[in-house]
Amino acid sequence: MKPKVISFLPALVWLIITFILLVLPGSDIPKAPIFNLVYFDKWVHIGMFGVLMLLWGYPFFKTNIGSASLVIIAGCVILYGILMEFVQKLFAFERSFDVFDILADSAGCLLALGWLTYRLKKLKARST
Repeated sequence: MKPKVISFLPALVWLIITFILLVLPGSDIPKAPIFNLVYFDKWVHIGMFGVLMLLWGYPFFKTNIGSASLVIIAGCVILYGILMEFVQKLFAFERSFDVFDILADSAGCLLALGWLTYRLKKLKARST
């Protein structure tokens, strides 16, 4: 059984939101004391890409996929994070390429992948 296309709507909306946030000019990002916290930007990247992975992976829970399919999705999410850093470097105003953003994106994605894989195994164990 394949997931319905409509079940990917939240993931698509979040993908668009992350794209907009990642290409906003640096001057359009609000200045607030919370943004001065240690590595706040990296935590934002972890959260954004963790949610992105969760939203793309969740529709497959009602199918009979294995965790290997989730790894493919995670690879695509990480690739998106890498590509967005190049977009920031080449096309976004007042934005730059940051390897540590890629690491944070990947960390968020892999944390979500771990959680999804854990939940998928528990779900399969419960159904047998």
